[in-house]
Amino acid sequence: MGDCKLRIAKCKLQIERQPDNVPYRDRHGAAATEFRSGRSLTVAVRLGSRLMQFAICILQFAICNAFLTSDARAQTTRDTIAAVQPKVVKIFGAGGIKGLASHGTGFLVSKEGHIATIWSHVLDADVVGVVLSDGRRFTAKVLGAEPQLALAVLKLNNEDGTEFPFFHVDEAISAGSGTRVLGFSNMFNVAAGDEPVSVVHGVIAAKTTIEARRGVFDSPYSGPVFVVDGVTNNSGAAGGVLTTRDGLLLGMIGLELRNAKSNTWMNYAIPVKELSSSISQIISGKFEQKRDPRSDDTEPSAKPRRYKPLDFGFLLVPDVVDRTPAFIDSTLPDSAAAKVGLKPDDLVLFVNDELIQSCRALQDAIGRLESGDQLRLVVRRGNELVNVEMPVPKKREKE
Repeated sequence: MGDCKLRIAKCKLQIERQPDNVPYRDRHGAAATEFRSGRSLTVAVRLGSRLMQFAICILQFAICNAFLTSDARAQTTRDTIAAVQPKVVKIFGAGGIKGLASHGTGFLVSKEGHIATIWSHVLDADVVGVVLSDGRRFTAKVLGAEPQLALAVLKLNNEDGTEFPFFHVDEAISAGSGTRVLGFSNMFNVAAGDEPVSVVHGVIAAKTTIEARRGVFDSPYSGPVFVVDGVTNNSGAAGGVLTTRDGLLLGMIGLELRNAKSNTWMNYAIPVKELSSSISQIISGKFEQKRDPRSDDTEPSAKPRRYKPLDFGFLLVPDVVDRTPAFIDSTLPDSAAAKVGLKPDDLVLFVNDELIQSCRALQDAIGRLESGDQLRLVVRRGNELVNVEMPVPKKREKE
């Protein structure tokens, strides 16, 4: 920068010091002869020379400024990455079988060690492991969750007095289309050890509303999202953060989501402004879970139960605890379940791309089906994942 300023100063000084009575010399050093009849031509030539020198100075300044601006921008991005990565953590828990990752991402939201992340199967483990960007390792417990926002809050089991760098969720901002962003996550478990999380560059393509409904996006979350032009939503990336190039907090990267009609994957993040209230309530212990908008009433007994597992020819194990795993107990001969190959001891993991964490969750998901739908199940059989699909049978209308 100093070299550029020096060049411009010299050019300006050279132009200002050139007196009007100095004869104009051409590029070969020969003095131009002034004729009384051609004085105006000589003045024009002298003026053109000064303008040319000024133009060269401006060009030099523009070139130097371009290099400096590019370097400053790169330095700012590097500074942002260095500042954000310590606030993003790697989470390890349940999963680990084919097609079901055992790793995820989260971000610190308090100096005491509270972590916001996506609500997923990874948190079903007895012990959830957390690795910080500097390699420190902790265990964590689930402090609370809001499934309708796909949100969970963890608390590190750390010694009292230990402080961590964190995001102030109440300072999260919104952004419009065209905003350049950075996505931070442990995608594909690239940062398996002490390495910091991966960073993806992108642009906000749109801010829209995603509907949790059958046939388009089968998602537990329904609300506004940032649609990102960039590959942010990869395996293990859910729970990561989306920030501006300046490091301002924008959103939490969502689960991998596919449009069931177009078979295309969506890259998106849930605005932290939609999550900040629930995060603060869970940390303070004053959290009240929101009502499921897809339920007809607030009471569990009032949830629609149009269909039961028996309508497809299979029975579940007895529902004896609050979150009994959805194991198949038996199948009926010649039933739809038997024809697609379901077997006793199969564990149902997904119903129409919705994560199933208990027998009750499976009954609720099947109960919401309507005549003409397709029932798609993903079950775990030993160490394999098996996909099956059955048409939803028509039911006779009650007279």
